[in-house]
Amino acid sequence: MTPCVHKVQYYETDQMQIVHHSNYIRWFEEARSHLMDEIGYGYHRMETDGIIIPVLSVHADYKGMVRYGETVEIEANIKAFTGVKMVISYVVRDILSREVRTVGESKHAFLNKETYRPLSLKRKHKDLFTLFQNLHLEYIDEGDK
Repeated sequence: MTPCVHKVQYYETDQMQIVHHSNYIRWFEEARSHLMDEIGYGYHRMETDGIIIPVLSVHADYKGMVRYGETVEIEANIKAFTGVKMVISYVVRDILSREVRTVGESKHAFLNKETYRPLSLKRKHKDLFTLFQNLHLEYIDEGDK
C-alpha cells in the first residue's frame, strides 16, 4: 500500500506555524480513507453495501513537530481485525528526512447502516471479511460477537 501524502496548509498551524495537534486526527482519517480506496473498498462502496465503521477511540503520540509548508506521509495499516471490530495504526513521517513525527491508532466497529447494530463480516459479508483478514497483522477470533 502506498502512504497518503499531505502538504501542511497554513490553516492547520498555530501562531508558531506548527501543526495544531487536532489536525493529526484528521490526517489519520485521510490516511484511513486512502487505505480503503487502495484496497478497492472505499467508504462510499461500504456505505452502499449497508456498512458503516464508526470510530470507537483514537489516540496519537507526538514525537516531533510538523511545520507549515512541510510534506508528510501518513501510513495506515490494519493492526488487528476480529470481523466485528478493527484497529488501524498510523505513522506520520516527514517525506524528506523520513523522521517519524507522530504515531497513533484508531479503533472501529462494523455496524449495519440501517440498524446501527454490530455486524459480523464473517457472517454477512464474507468477501469483505476475507479482504480485511488478508490485510491484518493479527486476526482475533472473538466468536463473531
